[in-house]
Amino acid sequence: MKTAEFDYELPLEMIAQTPIEPRDGSRLLVLDRRGGEITHRHFRDIGEYLRPGDLLVANDSRVIPARLLGRKETGGRVEVFLLKRLQERTWQTLVRGKRLRPGTRIEIQRPESRNHASQEHTPHTTRHSKPETRNTSLTATIVAETDDGGRVVEFDRAVEPLLDELGIVPLPPYIHEPLADPERYQTVYARMQGSVAAPTAGLHFTAALIDHLQVQGIRFAFVTLHVGLDTFRPVKTERIEDHPMHSEWAELPPETAEAITQTKAAGCRVAAVGTTAVRVLETSARFSVDDPKLETRNLEPSRGWTDLFITPGYHFCAVDAMITNFHLPRSTLLMLVAAFAGKELMDRAYHEAMTKGYRFYSFGDAMFIL
Repeated sequence: MKTAEFDYELPLEMIAQTPIEPRDGSRLLVLDRRGGEITHRHFRDIGEYLRPGDLLVANDSRVIPARLLGRKETGGRVEVFLLKRLQERTWQTLVRGKRLRPGTRIEIQRPESRNHASQEHTPHTTRHSKPETRNTSLTATIVAETDDGGRVVEFDRAVEPLLDELGIVPLPPYIHEPLADPERYQTVYARMQGSVAAPTAGLHFTAALIDHLQVQGIRFAFVTLHVGLDTFRPVKTERIEDHPMHSEWAELPPETAEAITQTKAAGCRVAAVGTTAVRVLETSARFSVDDPKLETRNLEPSRGWTDLFITPGYHFCAVDAMITNFHLPRSTLLMLVAAFAGKELMDRAYHEAMTKGYRFYSFGDAMFIL
């Protein structure tokens, strides 16, 4: 298929700049794949479209403070954006600054005002201890340039223990408003550090809504996929089949695999919370069935890197329903949604969402595809 088929024009005022309060007050477009019906609700109403025994599978990855600010030895300002850890002290990064060649040393500095995660978390997250404020000096040395214009950077010590003190939680490039509470760019159940962007479909859940759904007989299980920055990059190849899909770390734990097996055996549905959860489940499904066109009822636990690129024509083996946000044009996320909902139906839903004034992208409204 042509990448241009996944392009669309979105007025800038429809890109949500701030999260709505409360989280579950966002709008919800319910899309029925069988009959093609579109219904407009609010996210807090999602339980009306779920049945006792259904399983919601969410991504529990937590956004790390991946932006580091510093200066070169000559005094020039530098920004280092962590993308992927290659070794204990070596990272693939994006950098911003002048003349950042291999051999350049950067002294990382504590930001004057940090937009990183607060120390108070909801009951569904892990409470962190107060960050250490002593001995937080950090030096980075550029050791190589990458083919896509990034840099490989080696730090003088492990960087993860210092991120709460030195790092800033990144926001997507299309969000220009400062975030008053950095926890609003984390899901209420985020616990596994590793993403540089939030799995945004889960941002709509509140702890109270989760409790309400569980009382209703709907179960929750978790997978982990650490979201990379390539999530926001448009596909640049003329044909989507030629796009080199980025890889991300994914894990399907044994307890989630067992919950899916039980759900399928009971004739109930597995609903993925977000495209990241979809990719984890479908990656595991590929290794759990001999015929990729068969539905799998017994997913095997898995962990490792996934580069699964889901496009129209893909046969879903594990996922029965999906919660997702409204995605950027030409993005791999939009192509995944088109594969699940059908391209024509997805286009109609996006057109109606724009007509009805829905908010788009990370802090925007949601869609539930049944």
